[in-house]
Amino acid sequence: MLVVDDEEAVRRLCLEYVERHLGVHGMGAANGEEALRIFAERADEISVVLLDLTMPQLDGVATFRRLKDVRPDVRVILMSGYDERDATERFTHEGLAGFLQKPFLADELVDKIAKLAGRPA
Repeated sequence: MLVVDDEEAVRRLCLEYVERHLGVHGMGAANGEEALRIFAERADEISVVLLDLTMPQLDGVATFRRLKDVRPDVRVILMSGYDERDATERFTHEGLAGFLQKPFLADELVDKIAKLAGRPA
């Protein structure tokens, strides 16, 4: 799992909850450029990307598309403070795996990841 968010606290908490509740080890990236570097090196280890929509350097839309160029089957969950309709309208027919509206509860995150992995939360 790769968590991409410019807020360190968000990255840390997401990784901590998923590891604690699902036993899934993850990596964090502070922006889209860093995420793409990590993904290029370790794409075979990353099955899910939790991606913030609004980030400096390379936003979530551009990062999403470049991740999909590298590996079209990667599952990406978008997270944003915008409501789901507004945030996801730019991803229509592009294979977005899910959405989490910030702020979200740890249980919502764990449930979303568990469903994608086909496991109980």
